[in-house]
Amino acid sequence: MSRYNTHNFHIPVMGLAYTIDTPIRVAHKGISSVISVMDDELIERMNHYYSQEFKLPYKEITTKIEDFRAKRITAYLDTVDTIVSKKYQELKKNLLENKKAVVSFLETLPSLSDLKNELQNYLENKHSVNYLKNILDEHFQPGSIDVNIMTKVDREQYKGKEALPSIYNDAHAALRGFAMSKVNGSVVLSAGMNPRLFSYFEEFDCFFPNEKNQLAKKIILKVSDYRSALIQGQQLAKKGLWVSEYRIESGLNCGGHAFATDGLLMGPILETFKEKKNELIETTHQLLLKSLQEKGKHIPNQPLNLLITAQGGIGTAEENNFLLNYYNVDATGWGSPFLLVPEATSTDSNTRNLLAKATETDLYLSNISPLGIPFNTVYGTTNEYLKQQRIAKNNPGSSCPRKYLALDKTYEQEGTCTASRKHQKKSLAKLEEIKELLSEENYTKKIEEITEKSCLCIGLANASLLDLGLEIKGEEQGVVICPGPNIAYFTKEVSLNEMIDHIYGRTNLIETKDRSHFFIKELSMYIDHFNKEKLNYEVEPTSIKLKKLNKLKENLLEGIAYYQSLFDANLPYFSIEKEKIQTKLAEFDQVLK
Repeated sequence: MSRYNTHNFHIPVMGLAYTIDTPIRVAHKGISSVISVMDDELIERMNHYYSQEFKLPYKEITTKIEDFRAKRITAYLDTVDTIVSKKYQELKKNLLENKKAVVSFLETLPSLSDLKNELQNYLENKHSVNYLKNILDEHFQPGSIDVNIMTKVDREQYKGKEALPSIYNDAHAALRGFAMSKVNGSVVLSAGMNPRLFSYFEEFDCFFPNEKNQLAKKIILKVSDYRSALIQGQQLAKKGLWVSEYRIESGLNCGGHAFATDGLLMGPILETFKEKKNELIETTHQLLLKSLQEKGKHIPNQPLNLLITAQGGIGTAEENNFLLNYYNVDATGWGSPFLLVPEATSTDSNTRNLLAKATETDLYLSNISPLGIPFNTVYGTTNEYLKQQRIAKNNPGSSCPRKYLALDKTYEQEGTCTASRKHQKKSLAKLEEIKELLSEENYTKKIEEITEKSCLCIGLANASLLDLGLEIKGEEQGVVICPGPNIAYFTKEVSLNEMIDHIYGRTNLIETKDRSHFFIKELSMYIDHFNKEKLNYEVEPTSIKLKKLNKLKENLLEGIAYYQSLFDANLPYFSIEKEKIQTKLAEFDQVLK
């Protein structure tokens, strides 16, 4: 049974908190979503809150308990699973007892849906309740409860000055917490390869196929191109691990951290996956069989199910249908628009209002992340205001209570976070030593580079605490929000059903007339990226930079040629936008040439 049996979209992970309880809000309706399992302290507070809310037993897991991080994650995921199961059974019971509820539920489903067709048949032909029960049992399932692990955020843990074994590293403990839970979902791996973490999967039987050729828990890889998908998929297959879904995300037209490719654009990438899906299945399947045989584990008689999904900047029903039907993706990811849906995401009202009012010029790719990776955000956040106040008082940086991003080892073996006060003060003192060697402009620029980093651990967690009315302790950090550029076109708070109707084309929530096609928006962001790289080369020319710049240009020109051919074809999509798209492609082509 496909994980996308009820709805053909999912809600990706957003920040640490924005989807922390999304499965509790929407999974019983058949919508899959992803929880971040990075912040175990936030997770512990969520477990306490929702255990009280649903009158479930709760036992606090303090930091004094051995392996507390993994145990907190397991406990919360078990709580989420219990609540989702309860709400799902209540919804099914309501559908069996109330025909009006069936009609309302049916109206939320996608047009091309076996479940919708069966329910329509039930209503039109006045079948028995037993007939309806069979339909629901066969075609209706709750959305998947998935978790996200950023593979590189795998901080070592110490007991005193002694490093603990790698299984206690942050990402390792998070994986263990998920593996030990009763959730039958997937772990979404993002931010590239971590060989040691990949090997740790082998310790858990739940990731290997059973005698029924089923996986108790699945692996999803978030990728930005086919090559990385193939390499990582093969690496895991050699360990006897199957990737059940490749989640293709736009390198730039997305929320959160932005991982720009070498100019490889979404359209050509999707085309490659469309052409080579069978090759991807076959090559990884053969490696999987060999490994499973060596391990003495069950060997499936045919390749396990493999899904291709896409996300990043999708904003209209037409774009959604285009991806599903032209590129044959199994589902799409809708992230940022759901930040304006209180029923789906945990966002405080002030931040939601900020997003609703945000225009294209308010959204920008920043350098505030301590990871040193470009990070999408919006002007006007409370976190930025408080950060600037501390800088003005000559007290920059965060007290760094969580230390999840304390990965920089410039000053300490255990690592510090570049957004921390300790790190920034040491960096500023070091800068002061060479002040006389720098121009005033360069000196000021380096101060800004040091102090612009934001405390994401707290800033990305506070929104859910504010939303649920929970106390925020410690130094005031405000809220960091990480929407994709697409949020500029969604201008008001809406209900869950309204957003679902927008995705399926039954209503239109976008009021602006000048929104770019999501392929063109991504391309324009890559042109900006190219111009920045070009400027970097001109300031400090090297052969490596030149090679990278030429590769970026070459890939962008190939992508433009692909789009020109695509939109010259007689597609049943985008007929109104076609001329505008072709004009923009010609402009970008000239800019690069």
